[in-house]
Amino acid sequence: MVIRFGEHIEDFRRVSKLIREPGQSVTGPRYRGVVTAQVIVLNGGSSSGKSGIARCLQAVLADPWLAFGTDTLVEALPLSVRTSAAGIEFAPGGEVIVGPEFRVLEAAWIAGIAAMARAGARIIVDEVFLGGAASQQRWMNALDPLPVLWVSVRCEAAVAAAREIARGDRPIGMAASQVSMVHRDIAYDLQVDTTHTEALDCARAIAARV
Repeated sequence: MVIRFGEHIEDFRRVSKLIREPGQSVTGPRYRGVVTAQVIVLNGGSSSGKSGIARCLQAVLADPWLAFGTDTLVEALPLSVRTSAAGIEFAPGGEVIVGPEFRVLEAAWIAGIAAMARAGARIIVDEVFLGGAASQQRWMNALDPLPVLWVSVRCEAAVAAAREIARGDRPIGMAASQVSMVHRDIAYDLQVDTTHTEALDCARAIAARV
């Protein structure tokens, strides 16, 4: 689950085109005014484009936003937790199996992100809700009463699967298996679809709602 910079170089180049020297504005609209969300939660399957959208949001939103993803948590885990039934395992075919040890650490991670938001940080969360409504409820409980924008990030299975092969850092089959599952019984404020829409355009649609 290690994400390497080079694997997202195209996303970085797109975002880099927006960046100017200090004192200058980014190309395109900057979303200023009253901020009604303290946290933006992007939920979607593997290779649906959430990470690219998060980077673009950081570029188009006027205020500084921190971005954290479920990959952030997985990368921080010791190898023993990433390879045990009590932790998290990635089975052939893309199935993700999580155990009680992982849940304890995940709960602490979620609480930590919520604490940063309560301390004043604006945060983008890149998530994969494998447990349906229960997954969303864990975040709701932790973030309450902070204002949260819940965003569904969708992508057609064939396109997500092609991205998965191209990136080469995910078990083959994970993207296709998560396309519908991660959205089951989840309540959203907004939906974007990266099948035919660039991450930057999706980010601007989300920023307009913030």
